[in-house]
Amino acid sequence: MEQQHYEHNPQAIEHESFRQIRELTDLSKLSKDQQQVAMRIVHSLGLPDVAEFVRFSANATQAGREALANQNAILCDVEMVKQGVTKRMIEHEPLCFLNDPQVAILAKKQGETRSMAALSLWTNSLEGSIVLIGNAPTALFRLLEMIEQGAPKPALIIGMPVGFVGAAESKDALWQAHKALGIECITLLGRMGGSAVTSASCNALLRCNVGEYY
Repeated sequence: MEQQHYEHNPQAIEHESFRQIRELTDLSKLSKDQQQVAMRIVHSLGLPDVAEFVRFSANATQAGREALANQNAILCDVEMVKQGVTKRMIEHEPLCFLNDPQVAILAKKQGETRSMAALSLWTNSLEGSIVLIGNAPTALFRLLEMIEQGAPKPALIIGMPVGFVGAAESKDALWQAHKALGIECITLLGRMGGSAVTSASCNALLRCNVGEYY
């Protein structure tokens, strides 16, 4: 095998990655904090063009940063999102109830996805929380229904489920309804998304809180 020359230093790799992202992506219409989130999304997917599909509500980054600084609950739809959150930057483990035994029973009884049923265990932690939905469109739809019916409001919803059935529709529903529901959100329109971009968006806000900007 021919000897390959490649960068070993993690800081150098990260700095060069974000230098290229800035070069390849038009971030001029975004605020300083919004740029950090958008770049993390681009970095996670390796697709500079994805930045044009990112949407921020008016006070999304500010509300998210404040909630994270206050160590409010972080609620995740799946374990992959939970594991992607940078643990050294938070004091409390993110919450994910998908594998709780109650959830499987409830989902079967009600004829719905476990992701939907798991939200029944979110109620006590929802007020002022950061919600991360990166996998299950049904969870995002259910959350919007709950808020419309009077459930406590999170400080920020980062809704970026990926897929072909309901993913684009759930994110569009979030974006269209957020003002009427009085909620802040960050979303990625269309089919793209996933656990990595969702947790990366949260991590970007955590990094902003400690002054890490690229």
